[in-house]
Amino acid sequence: QNLKTLYMGLLRPIELESSFGHFNDAVLTVSELEARPQVLLIGQYSTGKTSLIKWVTGINSAFFDIRPQPSTDKFMAVVHGDEEKVINGDAATCLPKLPYSGLSRFGSSFLSKFQVLVEDADILKQITFIDTPGVLSGDKQRISRGYDFMKVCRWLASRSDLILLLFDAHKLDISDEFKEVIESIKGDGDKCRCVLNKADEIDGENLVKVYGALMWNLGKILQTPEVARMYVGSFWDDDYKCKDLERLLNQDRKDLVQELRDLPRNVCVRRVNEVVARARAVKVHMALG
Repeated sequence: QNLKTLYMGLLRPIELESSFGHFNDAVLTVSELEARPQVLLIGQYSTGKTSLIKWVTGINSAFFDIRPQPSTDKFMAVVHGDEEKVINGDAATCLPKLPYSGLSRFGSSFLSKFQVLVEDADILKQITFIDTPGVLSGDKQRISRGYDFMKVCRWLASRSDLILLLFDAHKLDISDEFKEVIESIKGDGDKCRCVLNKADEIDGENLVKVYGALMWNLGKILQTPEVARMYVGSFWDDDYKCKDLERLLNQDRKDLVQELRDLPRNVCVRRVNEVVARARAVKVHMALG
């Protein structure tokens, strides 16, 4: 509450007066400052993003479209509520309780592809999940979206508290669009975690090779000496097909769930850091102006 009072009373008026939002991120709203911790899932198609949300939340909803081929064509925020319902994009950006008013800047083409799914699950009382469409390859698919996918991901990443980059153990090639998305969120690299999904479908020897190849590819994109924490597993309720590394996969599943549950404890510190960094950026903006 003190942080909100300081920002809304002191920093926000300066941002508005100096047109800070025109050159940097738009001004924060009360709902964004008070929002539950958000977890953003990004990955190529059929890497198990929706399945992971279903597994963590325990929700078996008809609105989760899970198929081997590309199926999720919308951005979907999964939030807590007393009864199941879907709020479409235009309405979601107008509701003061939801922190998504800033998404209206991306136009009606994007808002037609954005939904908020309200579900009554215990973990959603603490955190919110944002599912994204599978990242495509090729200019034709990117143009047909009708909105700037990379800018939307960057906006969501800046307001998320944890970013999960999902990879399929059978498809290690990283498309050009996925590379661009990863590079665009480098500034939020401390929030990024990697998830190597469907790892139970290959044996231990090949899994080691897959893990090494993926780390090598990510190291070239991120250009950092150390790649983000990698969770290896199969994040659904089905039995493992290969049980060579069952203990390792189970441990990584537990570690991921624990990190998700620890998010609310760390969110206050993260929000303070973000506002402090924003204040410094405003100071530089004013000096240049």
